[in-house]
Amino acid sequence: MAHFVDRRLNPKDKSLSNRRRFLKRVRSQIKQAVDEAVRERGIADVDRAKKVSVPTGGVSEPTFRNARTGGRHEHVLPGNKTFQTGDRIRKPPRGSAGGAGKQGSADGDGEDDFLFSLTREEFLDFFFEDLELPDLVKQSLKEITRTHPQRAGYSTSGSPANINVGRTMRNAMGRRIGLRRPKSREAEELLARITQLETLASPTAEQCAELATLRARYDEITRRRKIVTYIDPLDVRYNYFQQRPEPNANAVMFCLMDVSASMGEREKDLAKRFFMLLHLFLDRRYQKTDVVFIRHTHDADEVDEETFFYSPQTGGTVVSTALVKMNEVIAERYPPSEWNIYAAQASDGENFNGDSTVCAAVLREHLMPVCQYFAYVEIVGEDEAQLIRSEETGMELWEAYRKVAEAWPNFARKRVARATDIYPVFRELFARDHEGKANG
Repeated sequence: MAHFVDRRLNPKDKSLSNRRRFLKRVRSQIKQAVDEAVRERGIADVDRAKKVSVPTGGVSEPTFRNARTGGRHEHVLPGNKTFQTGDRIRKPPRGSAGGAGKQGSADGDGEDDFLFSLTREEFLDFFFEDLELPDLVKQSLKEITRTHPQRAGYSTSGSPANINVGRTMRNAMGRRIGLRRPKSREAEELLARITQLETLASPTAEQCAELATLRARYDEITRRRKIVTYIDPLDVRYNYFQQRPEPNANAVMFCLMDVSASMGEREKDLAKRFFMLLHLFLDRRYQKTDVVFIRHTHDADEVDEETFFYSPQTGGTVVSTALVKMNEVIAERYPPSEWNIYAAQASDGENFNGDSTVCAAVLREHLMPVCQYFAYVEIVGEDEAQLIRSEETGMELWEAYRKVAEAWPNFARKRVARATDIYPVFRELFARDHEGKANG
């Protein structure tokens, strides 16, 4: 029985190269379809696979085929009311062959758009392809080169823990077959016959000659089996790992959300949607980025992801507590000399009297000098959004943050009034060409 070993990098997806070429050719159409799909679905469902429709004009490829107007073509067709079995159909005149093409016709068939199914990974690639954390690596960042092992084939030397048994046994079998090592069954059969002949009381001359021949044959087989060993040190293979260097560009994103009583269910839902999208974006683009979740009422706490999104806790409103908590976490775990620090804050703009000034002071004196980028999203009502046309006017917290934005170019503010605003605002805040600037 023949065995075929598939050594391709992607044996389970045999048309992977064709699929990649197709995605590259219709990238613009797929990107447009992905953007439309995002508007139709919820933010929490954005990472699911999707079937997108691509116009047939972007799918066709030039191909070689036999001309319909020349040569000889034989087809077997079923009969109908006009033709019976065995009838011969005349070839259509030149240029008048029938068929369903792309030309307009009163009684013809058209062509629908090509329906193409994107996997979850492909969908997210298109969704986040032009987004980036601004200015990810500081000029003054102390780079530490790290290495991690990566599979790089096989080696003839290595640690016993890395021995590849399958590859070793395969090499040993090939060597034994190539050198024609006698099998153990053959030696056992010879030994059994020799034992049978030796037990004879009065063997004949022919039996004595056979016994001598078998002994010589058995000695030769034994000698060859010792020379051609079952497993030779040359057969042994080890999994080989290369130490791949990677620059240490650490990044941490702080997610600050207001869950006080002034935040209604609508405001909390919009804030949750924004952070869900942000969290998905970070997981997709930067697998080694730390995410710190801080939720606040009149007091702030660092929580896990589940608590951040789904805890029913509520209370008063003191926004500065979240900023102070962020500063404490930075001092404890994230030295600015080794980490790129980013923050995103969502609130309805309501705050305790006088606390907005404290927020601005904490930002100016402690956070902005160490942050690469700080994004503030204010959740407002739909009616309020129509009244507030200018970014110069707003709630007390918005006004306080306006002064911070004027002093620090790496501080951004945006308003969100409805669910459809989240994705455009997110793209504005994290567009790839958005340049962050580390001050201080």
